[in-house]
Amino acid sequence: MQPTQDALVFIVDDDAGVREALAWLLRSRRLPSESFTSADAFAAFLSARPEVDWRPTQPGCLLLDVRMPGMSGLALFEQLIARDLLESLPVIFLTGHADVPTAVDAVKRGAFDFCEKPFSDNALVDRIEQALQRSAATLQSVKVKQSRQQNLAELTERERDVMRLVVEGLPNKLIADQLDISVRTVEVHRARVFDKMAVKSAVELANLLRD
Repeated sequence: MQPTQDALVFIVDDDAGVREALAWLLRSRRLPSESFTSADAFAAFLSARPEVDWRPTQPGCLLLDVRMPGMSGLALFEQLIARDLLESLPVIFLTGHADVPTAVDAVKRGAFDFCEKPFSDNALVDRIEQALQRSAATLQSVKVKQSRQQNLAELTERERDVMRLVVEGLPNKLIADQLDISVRTVEVHRARVFDKMAVKSAVELANLLRD
């Protein structure tokens, strides 16, 4: 996979040496990063975005140390779970040997992966790029759903009636009979529905509404 051009990797680790090494590694692979000295600092970053359904605007992932002074990486992980962010902001735990069982448990609960210190640069970057790919796919899915909702909101009540029957597979004549309107009127509404929903066929419309 080619690195996502507009991606951002968040680094949360209390060890300045680790933060600097990771930032250098990511720069060498053309991956921008932003570092935080503690889980508390990243939690504050999240708190500045109070919307319940907030999502990153660009693909990203989080490299998160398990043990830190103050809030632990696991406590921050719980906040990400509560905000339903694990798909759009996948978490890769950075862990010492003693914390491997804890990291394995976190993976079972939705973390993307964990890397044991000292980690292999190539293996870590591979997993980061895979996490960014998941993030990008998730954000694209959210974007499609939002666009669909906006398009649905633009439909008139009659257009919604016609759309429902089109999706059920009824031909224009039966739709006209059910709605007590002319076939020509059905054709006009059908064309407007296709235009507003940005589709070219009834099958495409049905698939769009099914997702």
